[in-house]
Amino acid sequence: MKSHPTWLTSGVGHRVPTEYFVLANLREQGTIIGQLAGHPIADTVVDASGLQYHFVGVAPRDRTGRFDVEALRAGEWIVQPGLVYEVDRKASPSKPPRRGRGLHRS
Repeated sequence: MKSHPTWLTSGVGHRVPTEYFVLANLREQGTIIGQLAGHPIADTVVDASGLQYHFVGVAPRDRTGRFDVEALRAGEWIVQPGLVYEVDRKASPSKPPRRGRGLHRS
């Protein structure tokens, strides 16, 4: 089922799709600390590049029921079905980057 984009409107009139704040294709790591809407809540999730994110709460919603992405702090991301995870800036990626990626050459 395809969903329609939800848009965030800033004070300067720009519209940003809410999907830009949602992480996908994650794997659970660590302890399962609860459930929300029948989905497990992992204390840590890892993205495809190996970055780790730690659970910090449930995503707030605005009065229309959409995710209130303006309430997110820097480094916080939404994980369906409405969880908030914060990137762990201290942890190194759990797997090395693929050869030729992320390397800067002078």
